[in-house]
Amino acid sequence: MILISSLQTQSEEVMDTHSQYLRLHRQDIAYFRFIIESYDGMAVVRTKDPHEAIVELMVAPGWERDMAEVLDGLRKEIPIEFLFPETD
Repeated sequence: MILISSLQTQSEEVMDTHSQYLRLHRQDIAYFRFIIESYDGMAVVRTKDPHEAIVELMVAPGWERDMAEVLDGLRKEIPIEFLFPETD
């Protein structure tokens, strides 16, 4: 029973991430993912549409301000277009 409670708590924490949707150039997706995920635990990148080069950036709770600074720096290197979040 304790194991199940522990797993439920971990699942709930994952749901607290904040998603941002971005359009990049296709050739920049791997670089973008490498830079973002090098900040261990801050965010995860998932490619939503490889043809349109749309990625989902899932930011961990409490890291939003830091991620904004990282994105500001990356925008000086590669084009990043911020898209509206999907609605469920």
